Amino acid sequence: MNMEEVDTYFDIFDYIVFAAMLIVSSWIGVYFAFFAKIKQNTTSQYLMGGKTMGIFPISMSLIASYISGISILGMPAEIYTYGTQFWMILTSETIVSLTMAFAYLPVFYKLQITSTYEYLNLRFNETVRLLGSILFLTKMLLYIPIVIYVPALAFSQVTGINLHLVTPLVCTVCIFYTTLGGLKAVVWTDTIQTVMMFGALTAVMFMGVSSVGGFGEVWRRSEDGGRIDFFNFDWDPTIRHTFWTVAIGNYFSWLASCSINQAMVQRCLAMPSLKSARITIVILVVGIMALISMCCYMGLVIFAYYHKCDPITRGSIHKSDQLLPYFVMHISSSMPGLPGLFVSGVFSAALSSMSTGLNSMTGVIFEDLIKPRIKKPLSEARASFLMKVIVVLIGSICVALVFVVEKMGALIQATGSLSAITAGPLLGIFTLGMFFPNANATGALVGGLMSGCLIGWISVGTQMKMAQGVIRFPQKYVSIEGCSANWVAEYLSLTLSSEIKDKPVQDTFILYRLSYMYYTLVGAVTAVVVGFITSFLTGGNEKLIHEDLLSPVIYRFLKRTKQTDAKNENEIAMTEN
Repeated sequence: MNMEEVDTYFDIFDYIVFAAMLIVSSWIGVYFAFFAKIKQNTTSQYLMGGKTMGIFPISMSLIASYISGISILGMPAEIYTYGTQFWMILTSETIVSLTMAFAYLPVFYKLQITSTYEYLNLRFNETVRLLGSILFLTKMLLYIPIVIYVPALAFSQVTGINLHLVTPLVCTVCIFYTTLGGLKAVVWTDTIQTVMMFGALTAVMFMGVSSVGGFGEVWRRSEDGGRIDFFNFDWDPTIRHTFWTVAIGNYFSWLASCSINQAMVQRCLAMPSLKSARITIVILVVGIMALISMCCYMGLVIFAYYHKCDPITRGSIHKSDQLLPYFVMHISSSMPGLPGLFVSGVFSAALSSMSTGLNSMTGVIFEDLIKPRIKKPLSEARASFLMKVIVVLIGSICVALVFVVEKMGALIQATGSLSAITAGPLLGIFTLGMFFPNANATGALVGGLMSGCLIGWISVGTQMKMAQGVIRFPQKYVSIEGCSANWVAEYLSLTLSSEIKDKPVQDTFILYRLSYMYYTLVGAVTAVVVGFITSFLTGGNEKLIHEDLLSPVIYRFLKRTKQTDAKNENEIAMTEN
C-alpha cells in the first residue's frame, strides 16, 4: 500500500461527471421556469409547489436538506479523529420523527401557513414573529457559507484548483436554478442529488473496503486503533461526546432542525395531506439513518487504510475534513470517474442544502418582513419577481461569508455550535406557544432573547478558546510507522527540537467546557423557563387561544382535564342535592 503523496488530480472522465451534475441541476430550474405546464409565477407555486408535491421527491428533498456536504466530509473525519461515539446520534432519530409528526407538524398543517413564523404572530404578536424570523435568517446565514465551503474544499483537494475560484461557479448554478424554478426545481434537483449522494458514498465505501481487505479487516484495525467506542455512559456534561451527550443532545438539535425549521416544514406543507407528510417523515428517518451510518463507517474505512501512516501528521493534508477527498484520490486509480462521482455527490449534498436554505429564507423574508409592511398588496407577478431578486441577494451574501468559514475548526463541532445559537431559542419559543397556554408574548420575547444571548456567549466564547488552543479535546491515537523512512526521520528531527514547546492546557470557564451537543437543549430550556416565569410575572395569557394553535398532545390533555373537572363538579352537585 503506497502512502506517499497523491499527485493525481481529476481526469477528463471526472470533469464530465461533475459538469453533467451542474448542467442537469441548471436544466431543472429552466424547465420549471419556462416549460412546465404550471409556471412558478405565483407565491404559492414558487414557495409551496402549489401544495401538490409527491411523497418521493419531498422525501428525497428532506434527506438532501439534512445531509449536507458537512455530513459527508465531517462525519468520517469525526469518526477517524475521535472514534465511533458520535454514531450514536441514530438512537434519537426515531423519537424525533414521532415528536415532529404528532406534536408539532399538525399545528402548522391545520393553520396552512407559508412561513412557520406566521404562527408566532397568531399565537403571540408581530414582535415575537419578527424575533423568530430574524433568528432563522441569522441561523441560515451562518449555516449556508459552511455548506458552500465544504464542497469547495473537496474540489480543491482533488483538482488542485483554488477553492475560492470554484465557490462562485457552484453558487451561481445553485442561485440560478433556485431563482428560476422555485420550490419544485429545488425539490427535484434535491431528488437527483440525493441519488448521486447515495451512489457516490456506496461506490467509495465498497472500493475502500476492498482495498483494505474486507469488512472484517476494517473492524479489526479500527478496534486495535481504539476507534470502536459506542457506549461511554459517563454523565459528565463537559465530555465532548458520550452516549448521553450524543443521544440527548442530538434529540433537541434535530428536533429544532426538523419540527420548527422553515426549510423542513415548508416541504411537509407542500404535501396534499397530513398523512402524506407523515409518510415522508418515515422515509426521511430511514434515509437519514442509512446515510449517517455510511458516513460514519467511511471514517472507519479511512482509518483502516491509513492506520500505519496518518496523512494529517505526515502533512499530506492540513485539516481532518480533507481526509475523505484525499482517500478517494488514493483508491481511484483503478476506477476512472470515481473522483468525479464523489465530488459530484458532495456538491450535490451542498447544493441541495443551499438551495433549500435560499428558498426558505426567501419565504421568510417575503412573508414575515416585507408583506406585513406594504400597504398595497403586490401583484403575483411582482411578488414572484421580488422573491427572485431576494434569492440572488442572499445567495451573494452567503458566498462572501465563505472567507470567514475558512478560519473555523472541525466542521461538525463548528456547525453544531453556531446553529445552536438560534436553534435553541427558536425551539423554546415554539414549544412555549404550543405547549404552555398561559405563556404570553412578553414571556416569549424575553425568553427568546435571554436564550439567544446565553448560547451566543457560550458558543462564540468556546470557539475563541479553541482557536487560541486553550480548549483541546483528546484525540484517538494515530501511527506514522508505515510512512517512508526519510519522512519519519525529518518528522522526528522537528518534533524533538527544543524550540518547539507544547502549550499547556488552561482551566476555562465551566460553560465553555460544556459539550456543544447540549447547546440546543440549554437554549430551549432557558427560553421555556424564562418565558414561563416572565409570563407568570406579567399576568399570564388573558386571551382565548384557539385549539389549532396548541399541539394536539397538550390540547387533548387539557380537554381531558376539563372533562374530569366538569364531571367532578357534577358529582359534587348531585351529592349536595
